Amino acid sequence: MSDNDHQTITRVTCTAPVNIAVIKYWGKRDEDLILPINSSLSVTLHQDQLKTTTTIACSRSFREDRIWLNGKEEDVSHPRLQSCLREIRRLARKRRNTDNPTSEVTSVSYKVHICSENNFPTAAGLASSASGYACLVYALSQLFGVEGELSVVARQGSGSACRSLYGGFVQWKLGERSDGKDSIAEQVEPESYWPEVRVLILVVSAEQKSVGSTSGMHTSVETSHLLKCRADVVVPGRMEQMIGAIRQRNFAVFGDLTMKDSNQFHATCLDTYPPIFYLNDISRKIISLVHRYNQHYGETRVAYTFDAGPNAVIYTLQEHLPEFLKVVLHFFPPEVNGGEFLRGLPVNLTPLSEELKREIKMEPTPKGIHYIISTKAGPGPCTVDDPNLHLLDAGGLPKKNA
Repeated sequence: MSDNDHQTITRVTCTAPVNIAVIKYWGKRDEDLILPINSSLSVTLHQDQLKTTTTIACSRSFREDRIWLNGKEEDVSHPRLQSCLREIRRLARKRRNTDNPTSEVTSVSYKVHICSENNFPTAAGLASSASGYACLVYALSQLFGVEGELSVVARQGSGSACRSLYGGFVQWKLGERSDGKDSIAEQVEPESYWPEVRVLILVVSAEQKSVGSTSGMHTSVETSHLLKCRADVVVPGRMEQMIGAIRQRNFAVFGDLTMKDSNQFHATCLDTYPPIFYLNDISRKIISLVHRYNQHYGETRVAYTFDAGPNAVIYTLQEHLPEFLKVVLHFFPPEVNGGEFLRGLPVNLTPLSEELKREIKMEPTPKGIHYIISTKAGPGPCTVDDPNLHLLDAGGLPKKNA
């Protein structure tokens, strides 16, 4: 490729966050448009600890669309990826024809090269598809000058991706229309609204789950009677209560709803036929630890939630974090010390009372947790201005593979 060709390459790099649902999305009423059977609500996690970075390059000289994920070239013809590319290009053409036919915005007819990396385990129950598709859609919108409602586009890549387009506390509305145009994500409150909330991710396993979310949801919708009851009867009330708890900064209600909804989600997985097992023995010990800790104080100070995987996400407030993290380290003593085990935001640990250790009544499980990520709520996607941080070189190929 000549230098002149290099000069015609446009590159955009963006980052997008992971979100962890406290009211779970599980089940679709439309597989093609990815329309959910119930509304959901999540907390967007801070990108300083968990994010997807995506660079998209566009050039007249590119002969085909290509994509690299975490250093490996993947099949660009994946239907969900194609849906996002097709929809963003359609919106870009519509905007150009309507607003400014002579716009200098990058031509939508050019092929794109996409390079994306996560700084956390992919497909291990840490919502990698959500941040991945949110980042893809946001970067494409920046490249092609598309504005407006992007959550409808991101949803067609991965349902929960629509929630990663906003920071803080975010709801994905069920919607009523068959075309899905009202099934969108909306910010309930920004991350600055409740700054005391802290998050611990207890990584029990970084391996890929045996039953993926897409196939698991499909089987649940086909076979679980509990799932229909959950969607129709339980979730609408819980959404109202959860939004109220967030706006009142009521952690006890927030925490109780979060744990109940996680438990019911996994109950629907057990009610699925054949049953789906995402939790393991360590997951269940973490659940027991949280309840025993809360019972000791007679109030909900800590809450757990589990997505489609064994890793626990713990919500608590800053004032309780030092002690509870020390509790986790005591009952799940690590194989390694220091920064390798506890990653992310630093925490000043406090000593545990002997009374607390006795009342929890659990035997320690060495090496049960691989490592812990300490984080908090954070903002939505953003553009990276530093050209040195592009994942694609001046020729449009991955820097690490060039």
